[in-house]
Amino acid sequence: MLKNKFLSFTLFFIITFSASFIGGLASVTLKEPWYSQLVKSNYNPPDWIFAPVWTTLYIMMTLAIWFFWHTKNRDVNTVYIYFIHIIFNTTWSIVFFGLHQIFLALVVLIFLIFLIIILIIRFKRVNFVSYYLMIPYLLWCCYALFLNFNLFMLN
Repeated sequence: MLKNKFLSFTLFFIITFSASFIGGLASVTLKEPWYSQLVKSNYNPPDWIFAPVWTTLYIMMTLAIWFFWHTKNRDVNTVYIYFIHIIFNTTWSIVFFGLHQIFLALVVLIFLIFLIIILIIRFKRVNFVSYYLMIPYLLWCCYALFLNFNLFMLN
């Protein structure tokens, strides 16, 4: 049983952090000089804050799906929704930083938030730890939506 839990955690970790890796790669390689030239609102945090916040959120997301997976009443459809949400998470970075499409990134982020809300509702029915672990992620994505919208309006 311990091996199974370790293996499942490792797989969820790899899948979740693949979004971080791909998104980070798009950010690092394609965002400059475009991003620096954008007009930003006073609400934009300094760039250094994003890496620790996202790392923490990815760990929490991994734990959320892992705890859900090891619950008696889990359903595989929720896991599929989690994987789809990971794709949208990655897509935002590619669309925003890679393609420099602020409005399209805003649309992707709206879909991502919708999927996070669905996951939170499904997690709450089965595992409160998973439910609570996803709330900071939802709040951060709502803040990201606010920032993305401001960037769209200012540019």
